[in-house]
Amino acid sequence: MTGHGNTHDDGVDAGPGSTMRSFVAATRIAWASAARWFVLRIGLAVAVAGVPVAVAWLTKLVLDRLVQPDRPLLAPVLLLAGTGVAAVVLPQVVRYVDEELQRSVGLSTRQRLYAAVGRMVGLSRFEDPRFHDRLTLAAERGQTGPAELVGAVVGVGQGLLTVAGFLGSLALLNPWMLVVVALAAVPTLRAEVLLGRHRVRMLSEVGQSWRREVFYAHLLTSVTAAKEVRLYGLGGLFGARMIAELRQIHARHRRMDRQELAVQGLLGLLGAVIAGAGLVWAAEAARDGRITVGDVSVFVAALAGVQGGLSVVTHNIGRAHEATLLFGHFRYVAEAGPDLAGASAGTRPVPPLRHGIEFRDVWFRYGADLPWVLRGVNLTIPAGAATALVGRNGAGKSTLVKLLCRFYEPTRGTIRWDGVELRDLPVDELRRRVGAVFQDFMAYELSAAENVGVGDLTALDDRDRIVAAALRAGCHDSLAALPRGYDTMLTRIFVDHADRDDPGTGVVLSGGQWQRVALARALLRDGCDLLILDEPSAGLDAEAEYEVHRQLRAHRAGRTSLLISHRLNSVRDADTIVVLVDGTVAEQGRHARLLADGGVYARLFGLQAAGYRDDVRWSDTTATSWHPPAGDDAVTARPAQPDGPPADLAGPAPTR
Repeated sequence: MTGHGNTHDDGVDAGPGSTMRSFVAATRIAWASAARWFVLRIGLAVAVAGVPVAVAWLTKLVLDRLVQPDRPLLAPVLLLAGTGVAAVVLPQVVRYVDEELQRSVGLSTRQRLYAAVGRMVGLSRFEDPRFHDRLTLAAERGQTGPAELVGAVVGVGQGLLTVAGFLGSLALLNPWMLVVVALAAVPTLRAEVLLGRHRVRMLSEVGQSWRREVFYAHLLTSVTAAKEVRLYGLGGLFGARMIAELRQIHARHRRMDRQELAVQGLLGLLGAVIAGAGLVWAAEAARDGRITVGDVSVFVAALAGVQGGLSVVTHNIGRAHEATLLFGHFRYVAEAGPDLAGASAGTRPVPPLRHGIEFRDVWFRYGADLPWVLRGVNLTIPAGAATALVGRNGAGKSTLVKLLCRFYEPTRGTIRWDGVELRDLPVDELRRRVGAVFQDFMAYELSAAENVGVGDLTALDDRDRIVAAALRAGCHDSLAALPRGYDTMLTRIFVDHADRDDPGTGVVLSGGQWQRVALARALLRDGCDLLILDEPSAGLDAEAEYEVHRQLRAHRAGRTSLLISHRLNSVRDADTIVVLVDGTVAEQGRHARLLADGGVYARLFGLQAAGYRDDVRWSDTTATSWHPPAGDDAVTARPAQPDGPPADLAGPAPTR
């Protein structure tokens, strides 16, 4: 991950150098996505800045000619009326152009952000809480940063042009008043810059509270959480925590608002004193004939214009600070480097799997300060055979699958596809050769056909292939029976008021039905080299589980497959069963051999089998009392081995 200069504790860019880099980056995005609107906005800023100065001088001209009847009056009056119309119309045009610029730049930044997210082919950043915070902020607020930053800087320029025009007017009327106003502007600018910094710091401080408040609010309104929230009576707890976070946010905003009120009040008082003193001088000078009545009007307008222009400048400096903060999240994500070494390495296609996949001394942990999940795994998944992974929760089964799919890189060791390291193969090509049902599969809020079809985008519009996959997964009948068949939406969130009573607008499936749909999604890749089935029947009833496994046995015959299940009876026919214990391969072999060895697998299998026998009461102390049935798999049970961790692997931590 690359940084971007000086940062706050939360990693947000800070400092003038970073602000300038952010402005340059934002300007490039604005120019690339909306050059026409960008140029128009700059032109409008110049026009808006010049209008009040023009109004002041045209007003002076009209007033002076009113006291000089022999001078023509129509032309300056018409010009003054025209500038008055411009003063009314231009802000509306600016608002429209700003909205167009915001939409165009927002669309471009959103495309850039999600293109950058798409280039992150692994999972490490998504599972890093700090990076995920930045990603969330970039997605929710950072995309408005470029347009906000450009608009703020243009606003600063607009205010400076207005101030410059009126300062020139004051210089013509009373150079000393110019000095006074300029000196008064110094504390104003200084105060606004300090307020801007405090505002940025406050936004950073309330960020965590804001995210917690959003989290609790989501729990209170989420369909997924609704059952437990109501069953356990969690509404009061989460509601109280949400309000507590809101109170903290409001307290910090309140302190900031009071600080701004005090500072702005003092600055306003200072400006009023200067303006009052200037008016006294102007009135005396006009009565003495040193300046005209028109000069008085210009002087009054100049004092107000300088103060107004400075207010615009300082306000937009604050906007620029905040926009830099928001845009910093966008840049952090969009400019991040690859998350996997050599993710795009190689141009040759991944060869079909002929021999097998090898894990050679594979070590892995999710962070340098976290414990090892895999410790020296040596394992071969033979081509054309079924390999099963079993073990307790936390043994490393799912982590091994993540490495196999190249969501992570091994901390040490290698994984080879027919002798070629996975890191030397293009990730996209590799993944096209893998089909998988994950334990935490997705239930997409799409139609039934699309929920299956996303398993292979080339088949998204191929109804025959989708139906064939659904038949193999055993969910065709239930999908075909939906109100609109495969075109039925598997969600109710898109139902509007007009059709909320039409069942065809959306259907919510049961957990078991969803599991079959996810299985069909994986089976759609019928030409893949490796099929990964991670608890493919965990949500099914006994009859459905039997039918699914019967179909899967037929489907995976002669194919390379990796099976993961806590229901050991469903993997007993695998060609090789691998038992993971604390991140190491403790046992491997066929079902009968492992039972005969009387190790961890035999003990776990016995525990599950005893649950179906009325004549056995199973406990850890009677683990050796169970014997497998007679027949082809008959063996003589051996005493169970101690169910402790493998040999101590403590010592210096391996490095990449």
